[in-house]
Formats: sequence, structure tokens, C-alpha cells
Amino acid sequence: MVPPELRQMRTLIADSLFGQVMVEWESETFHPVVIFPEQPKVLDLSGSQDYGIDGVKWTIGRYDEVRSIYTTDLFMGGRTVHVGLDLGGPVGTPVHSFFDGVVFAVGYNSKSGDYGHTLVTKHKINGNDIWALYGHLDEMTTSSWNPGDSIETGQLIGRFGSEEENGGWPPHVHFQLSLIEPEGFDLPGVVHPDDREWALSVFPDPRLVLGPLY
Repeated sequence: MVPPELRQMRTLIADSLFGQVMVEWESETFHPVVIFPEQPKVLDLSGSQDYGIDGVKWTIGRYDEVRSIYTTDLFMGGRTVHVGLDLGGPVGTPVHSFFDGVVFAVGYNSKSGDYGHTLVTKHKINGNDIWALYGHLDEMTTSSWNPGDSIETGQLIGRFGSEEENGGWPPHVHFQLSLIEPEGFDLPGVVHPDDREWALSVFPDPRLVLGPLY
């Protein structure tokens, strides 16, 4: 059952840098980015809870959550609003393409707390250009991709990287949609509260393609 707020979001109208964009998400069928073998735990990172939880293997980190976990220099200035979805599990967990498309950019975001190895893909949905960022991956799989490579729905495109290569985080993938073209292999996955309204208009809720994960 899709929550009422998601049904309302199925047709998204956002004022982006390129004008008004309309995407009818419901007209397409999408593939899970991560196939959870059991029910994942939905995290609450708005308070004192740590990202890693002993004994919990599979997790979900929420979209549009004001978080208290960002402590590295990368987030100086008050960036706290998370505008992607985090899907957590063991190192090496497969990551799949949610839809047909091409590789837009691939690279390594090296700062502490950043994405680490990152893949950005480009898709055409109802005539609209949509980009997707997959962050915190491993070098072994991302190094095999080049811009312009074709990808298919459900194709293995990466795996969860270890803390040593994913920016220092417990293993997971940060999945983020974008209605605006990224600058290379990066997107602002966490924004300042003053930028929240703009960010939600151009970085749609990933549950529009991944379904009601929570």
C-alpha cells in the first residue's frame, strides 16, 4: 500500500533551474537498488542514535531527515537535511540500477564524510532527464564503468564499500534522484535547512522509484 503522501507525489511538479518539470513516475516499473533479504530497520538519525547499530545488519536512513551525525569539516556551515535515501548492509552488498540509462559520471569523492566511490547515472522518464547518484560504493566495481556506458534495469552496478573507501561511514549506498544535471560525480546529499525547500523540489523522494520502504 502506497502512503497517501506518496500517491500525491507520483506526479511531481518542481520549479528547477530549467523551468517546470513534470514526471509521471507511476507510468514506469523500477527495480530495487538493494534487495533486502529480511526486513530492514528504519533508523532515526535526528537524535542521539548512531548510524551503526550492533546486531542490525540491514538498515534504511530516511529522506528529508534533519540529522545530528554530520561532524566532519565537509558539513561546516550547518548542513543537516538529508536529501537522499541510505540503504545499509554488509560490505560487498550488490547495488542495482533502478532503471535503464547510461553512466553519466564516475569518480572518487575523497573528503572525510563524503561519498567515496560514486556513480551517477542518467535516465529518460516520460521524456524528462533524470539523474541518480549512488554513493559510498567500492572501487573494484565502480572502476569498471566509464561515462556513456549503457546500463539496464536491475543490472549490478556496484557494491557497498568499506569504511576505508566510502568516506568513513558504515557500509551503505546513498541513493539520490535529481531533476538537475550534477556537476560531475557529485550532488549535495545534505543541505542547509535554509535550502530545504529548493532541495526537495529538485531532489525528489527516492521512494517514488523504490516504493514505500517506510
